[in-house]
Amino acid sequence: MTRRLCAPPVSNTRLPNAITQLSTALGQLPGIGPRSAERLALHVVQSDPASVRHLAAALVEARERVGFCQECGALTETQPCPVCADPRREPTLLCVVERALDVLSLEKSGTFRGRYHVLGGKLSPLNGVGPEDLRIAELEKRLGAGGVSEVILALGSDVEGDATAHYLARRLGSGGVRLTRLAQGLPAGSGLEFADELTLSRALEGRRDLKADG
Repeated sequence: MTRRLCAPPVSNTRLPNAITQLSTALGQLPGIGPRSAERLALHVVQSDPASVRHLAAALVEARERVGFCQECGALTETQPCPVCADPRREPTLLCVVERALDVLSLEKSGTFRGRYHVLGGKLSPLNGVGPEDLRIAELEKRLGAGGVSEVILALGSDVEGDATAHYLARRLGSGGVRLTRLAQGLPAGSGLEFADELTLSRALEGRRDLKADG
């Protein structure tokens, strides 16, 4: 007697389309992989409707209320941001960072009492990011207004961060303003968000002069 091999049962179970769409949307957030996105989506659809509406309202409100400071480029709900508007901050010190999130990292260190300038990225020719794509002209305008004696380049220690720092040193070096860069001790090849408050504090205190090449 010939035995027939039975094929494994085929599952027709599929997630509802609404959950799939929600999972896809959540997966676009940084640090959220496909499995995490699916778990979050499943959690949301099984949560109390009131809490889901509250979450949705908080997302929309945050996006509508939070923008970039017209002066420094940091995240803020007011114009100018609280740091730029604070008369107790030292106006002669200007700390240049890559992203708005870097301002938050440095503020957590509690060491820096000057003001900030967010570039909005770093030079990356391979990705098509040139000087005109960054807030360098705005930085020169702020320096041209006077009152700044030192510019601290608080950029990451990766190749693109180094290239951006040296470019700024050449471009700003003739303006009579002291240019410094954070001391080493930051994680090699990474940005400020990976450094703890103590590391950032020591990097600020041990900053070194940066001179233009050539």
